[in-house]
Amino acid sequence: MIQFNDEVRDALADGRPVVALESTIISHGMPYPDNVAMATEVEAIVREGGATPATIAVLGGVPRAGLTEADLDLLASDPGVAKVSVRDLAHVVARRGHGATTVAATMRLAALAGIDVFVTGGLGGVHRGAAETFDVSADLTELAVTPVTVVCAGVKSILDIALTLEVLETNGVPVLVHGSDEFPAFYSRTSGYAAPSRSDSVEELAATVAAARSLGLTSGIVVANPVPEADEIPAAEIGAVIDHALADLGALGIGGKDVTPYLLKRIVELTDGASLVTNIALVRHNARLGAALAVACAAATGA
Repeated sequence: MIQFNDEVRDALADGRPVVALESTIISHGMPYPDNVAMATEVEAIVREGGATPATIAVLGGVPRAGLTEADLDLLASDPGVAKVSVRDLAHVVARRGHGATTVAATMRLAALAGIDVFVTGGLGGVHRGAAETFDVSADLTELAVTPVTVVCAGVKSILDIALTLEVLETNGVPVLVHGSDEFPAFYSRTSGYAAPSRSDSVEELAATVAAARSLGLTSGIVVANPVPEADEIPAAEIGAVIDHALADLGALGIGGKDVTPYLLKRIVELTDGASLVTNIALVRHNARLGAALAVACAAATGA
C-alpha cells in the first residue's frame, strides 16, 4: 500500500542503495522555513553519497516513500499535519489525513518498502521521570521487532540515556557507536555512558548488518554517529538548558506526544538558536554516514 516516486521505485527495483528519511523532524522538529531547507539539503547529501533518498510520510491517507518539493513544503508549513507514530498509522490512513512519521512509524514503513537503512536526528527513548509517567518512546518497541538500521546522533539529550540503553539491551538491539568509545547524546559527543560496541569503518558497519541478518536477528540496529566536534554543544552547557526546559514543561503540564516537540522548541529559544544549528549539523552528518552505509550494504548484497 506504499506509494513510491519514480526515483525510489527504480532504485529499489535495480537493487541500488536507498536511504529512508523521517518526516516528523520536518513538521514538528524545526521551525519553518529552516525545516524545508534542511529536508531538501539532506536529500541532496544522500544523492551526493551515491544513494537515493526516500523521505517517508502519509499524505492524503497514502503512505509515501519519496516526496516532491511540494510535498516537503506541505509537511514543513501545514499546521494540520499530524505527528504519526505506529499506533496512529492505521487511523491516519483510514481518514485520509496527512501525517509526518516518527522514527518508529518510519521504520515500519521503510521495512514494508524494502528499505534497510534509515537516517534520523536522534532516537526517542525512556523519558526522565518514566517511573511515574511510564513515558517510553515507541521507537524502542519498534527497534526490538523491525529489521532496519537506524543512523542517528544517539538518544535525544532530553531523555534518560542510561535507561534507554538498558531497554535497548533488554530487547537485544545491537548498538554501535561510529568512531567513539562513548555513546553520544544528540547535541553533545559525550553522555557519560560507554559505547555498547564501537565501529571505526563503514565497511565494518555493513558487515555487522549483514552478519545480524545472516544470524536471523529480526531487531533493528542502532548506529550512533556523534555530532562533529565543531558543531556540538558541550554536555554541561546543554544539560543546564535542558533542566530549564524540563522545569517549564512541568509548570505547563504538557504530556504525551507533545513533550518532545515542546522541549526541542524551548531549547532552541533558550540557546538563542544554537541548538537548531547543532541539530541541522548532526542531521547532515548522519545523512553522509547513512548514504555511505547504504552503498556498502548494497555492494555486499550484490557481491
